[in-house]
Amino acid sequence: MNRITPHLWYDREAVEAAELYSSIFPDSRVTHASTLHDTPSGDADMVSFAVLGQPFLAISGGPLFKFTPAVSFVVHSKNVDELWDELSRDGTVLMPLGAYPFSERFGWIADRYGLSWQLMSAGDDSGQRVTPKLMFVGEVCGRAEEAVDFYTSVFPDAEVGPVLRHGAVAGPDEEGTISHAVFTLAGQEFAAMDSAYEHGFGFNEAISFMVGCETQDEIDYYWDRLSAVPEAEQCGWLKDKFGVSWQVVPSALNEMLSNGTPEQIARVTKAFLPMKKFDLAELKRAYEGAEAPVGGES
Repeated sequence: MNRITPHLWYDREAVEAAELYSSIFPDSRVTHASTLHDTPSGDADMVSFAVLGQPFLAISGGPLFKFTPAVSFVVHSKNVDELWDELSRDGTVLMPLGAYPFSERFGWIADRYGLSWQLMSAGDDSGQRVTPKLMFVGEVCGRAEEAVDFYTSVFPDAEVGPVLRHGAVAGPDEEGTISHAVFTLAGQEFAAMDSAYEHGFGFNEAISFMVGCETQDEIDYYWDRLSAVPEAEQCGWLKDKFGVSWQVVPSALNEMLSNGTPEQIARVTKAFLPMKKFDLAELKRAYEGAEAPVGGES
C-alpha cells in the first residue's frame, strides 16, 4: 500500500468503475473486492485497483458525495486518443482533445461516473503516470501555493517541483497565483493550480487521500496536523484547512478487512464505525475477539 492512496466514493458503481478502468488502461487491474455489511449506507462494496500502476481504493457508499473537477487525475500516456475514446463515452468534455501550448495532445474529460481525467501525451511511459491534481477554486482560490508548502511540511520525502504562475493577463486569475505546480509527498507526485473562474464546485469527500500508518504515533501525527474541521472528523476521515478530505488509516486495517473471516470483519467494522481518529489497539482487539482491558487502557 502506498503511503498516500486516492480513495473514490461512488453511489453503487465502485466495482463496475474499477473493472471499466482496468479494461481501458494498460498495466491496470482489480486487486481486491469485498463488502462491508451493516454500515450507515447499508452493505458497501469496497474495491482496490490499479490504473497504470497507480493504486486506488473505492467504495460504493451511497449518493452522499459527487465527483467534481476540483480533483482530477492527470494521465501521461502515448495512447491519449484511444483513452479519450473510451472515457468519453457517456462522459462530459471539460477541455476538448487537441493541441495546446503545454501539450501536443491534451484533453480533460469527466467520465460516465463524473470522475475527471486530464489526458496528456507523453514521450515514454516511465515514471509515475497518474498524478492527482488539486484545483483551488472559490473561497480557497489563490491558496494553492500555501497548500503546497503546508503539505510538503507535513509529509516525508517531500519537495516542490516546477511552479508556473499566472501572468498579468490571465483572465480573472490574480497575477502570481499558481497556474500549475508539481510537488511530491512521500515520494509521490501531485499537482496543484488556482482558478478564479466561477466553477460552482469545490473539494468534497467524493475524493479523499488515504494516508497509511504503521503505528498509533503515525496516526496521531497526521491527524493532529491535517485535521482542521472538527465536525468532519468521522471514521478516520478529516478535512484540512483548504477543504481537502483525507483518511488517516492504520495499514493493518486493510489487512484485517481483506484477510479476516466474516466474523472478524464484522467485529472490526463495528469497532471502527463509531471512531473519529482510529485507535489501532482497539481495532486489533476487535479483530482478535479480545476484551478491552479494565479502565479502557490500551
